[in-house]
Amino acid sequence: MFTGIEHFAIASPNPKRLADWYVSQLEFKLTFEYAGNYFVQAKNGGLIELIPSEGERTAAGLRTPGMRHIAIAVDNFDAAYSQLCAQGVQFEGEPYTNDGNRLVFFTDPDGNLIHLIQRAKPLA
Repeated sequence: MFTGIEHFAIASPNPKRLADWYVSQLEFKLTFEYAGNYFVQAKNGGLIELIPSEGERTAAGLRTPGMRHIAIAVDNFDAAYSQLCAQGVQFEGEPYTNDGNRLVFFTDPDGNLIHLIQRAKPLA
């Protein structure tokens, strides 16, 4: 009956700018837009809806309640990392390996935490 996550949403003060960033920086595709909302889709089919925000953003840390990060799968970590470096993305630290997985953290223009990951073996 339940087949999986269809999409998740991020509220942004400028959804169009954020949608354009996911398209230009992470090779997502703009698939649908309506009334100031934008859907961007990753090559593997994952969808993010970017919606207009209201109010001020609250501070969040790595372990505060709520969603903490978006993990972006890559098939060539070094090439993806180099491409983002060339595009001027500022990273939260250096790439590292954890249980054979390659990772590095950064933020999108709205401050949402993202990390690249190349898994040594799939989780499922």
